[in-house]
Amino acid sequence: MISRYRPAALAACLLAVLAGGLRAEIPQAAGGAQDGEWKPMFDGKTLAGWKESDFLGAGKVAVADGVITIGPGVLTGITWAGERLPFPATGYEVRVEAARLRGGDFFAGITFPVGDTYCSWINGGWGGEVVGLSNIDGADAARNETTVGITFETGRWYVLRLRVMPKAITAWIDDDKVIDVSIEKKWIALREGDIDRSVPFGIATYATMGGVRKIEWRPVKPEEK
Repeated sequence: MISRYRPAALAACLLAVLAGGLRAEIPQAAGGAQDGEWKPMFDGKTLAGWKESDFLGAGKVAVADGVITIGPGVLTGITWAGERLPFPATGYEVRVEAARLRGGDFFAGITFPVGDTYCSWINGGWGGEVVGLSNIDGADAARNETTVGITFETGRWYVLRLRVMPKAITAWIDDDKVIDVSIEKKWIALREGDIDRSVPFGIATYATMGGVRKIEWRPVKPEEK
């Protein structure tokens, strides 16, 4: 069981006055799973299929004993390096096992495609406890309807599962559903800054050393719960 709290009502979101946000063309999936089984994206030994994210002030990334160690730096991370993602831009789940190994900010900022745009799922940001999506209607993970506070234990491994459907984004930490938000008629975009160097799919830390030991995906049918 994770320890979480829902902050009091936050100030109204920023008006979506900007015309865009990142709307780069998202490569189509290269085929693959059709049976709903989890498919690995990390071989447990190397960064095959990945590259170190091109962040200014990034720390080091290493692979040893089945774990990708990320950071610390300012932003540090890994980004999918294949010509195409193995999964589509909607109708999919990803599952990541991650831990905060040292530091006090986010240890797993997962950037992912949502239709024709991108979003980031932040875990442990803003001093260590904020979980949420960046951005929704111009408001980041600390200031929108997905914001929740969770106390993360240093050195503990968490299972982070994210589902992206045409009308909703849902996320679980271990067995707890922490995000379930309709994205109909909402402006989904990345937070301004270097995080756009995580597209089309990436995992990043901020001023924190994080570990990742499993990255998987599977297709999801609309009727699945």
